[in-house]
Amino acid sequence: MDTIINYFESLDPVYAAFLATLFTWGLTALGASLVFLFKGMNRAFFDGMLGFTGGVMVAASFWSLLAPGIEMSPGEGFVKVIPALVGFGLGALFIFGLDKILPHLHVNFKMSEKEGIKTPWHKSVLLTLAITMHNIPEGLAVGVLFGGVAAGFEGASIGGAVALAIGIGLQNFPEGFAVAMPLRRQGLSRWKSFNYGQLSAIVEPVAAVLGAWAVLTFQPILPYALCFAAGAMIFVVVEEVVPEAQQGNFTDISTMGFIGGFMVMMTLDVGLG
Repeated sequence: MDTIINYFESLDPVYAAFLATLFTWGLTALGASLVFLFKGMNRAFFDGMLGFTGGVMVAASFWSLLAPGIEMSPGEGFVKVIPALVGFGLGALFIFGLDKILPHLHVNFKMSEKEGIKTPWHKSVLLTLAITMHNIPEGLAVGVLFGGVAAGFEGASIGGAVALAIGIGLQNFPEGFAVAMPLRRQGLSRWKSFNYGQLSAIVEPVAAVLGAWAVLTFQPILPYALCFAAGAMIFVVVEEVVPEAQQGNFTDISTMGFIGGFMVMMTLDVGLG
């Protein structure tokens, strides 16, 4: 692991963010590739993985984003928390607006329950867009952390950025499977199902590059940007991931998956960050 961290330290931060999120996209593609091996999906396992996703995102929001964002904010007392409040609120509002505008359909939900503006788009596109909304704040978070390290902000570390990328990659694996397998059951070919599954995370490298560039160009925004990503991720967990995981008959499994995901991300961040 030290070798990986040393390697990322030697790279341009924007390029490092791009490579890190190529890894997270790759794990999404790997998860989607399971459609070539399996004909169906065990619902208990699936709900557990959705819970795991939520746990990783909540832990990453605090350990990797909010806590460093507050630590590097200027001032004392209530003044010190203002960037966190502003950034967190704006991040949640951003995804809220996207949720109301972007047509999408959550995994495990019926077509009659699709959200966003009305559109004739196929269910495959709507499922892919739903997972894509998860991935925008995740890619942004990785990019912002790498940018913060390069800008020399106390509280931002390469180890923390790598830990965040690993955690996001781990929870991206079931997300790719979550898109690909329902599409396969609807009659799409294995290849098309795989393509839709991996496409859901292609936005992560784009968001990461934009996040790293923005922080390097406008350094004072870093505390706000970190907390913006945290607010966006928490909104996604509460609005989308938890309801999806609690739709079936395996709510206890999804809950324990959430706890497991939180523990894994916390361990990664504290151990590497």
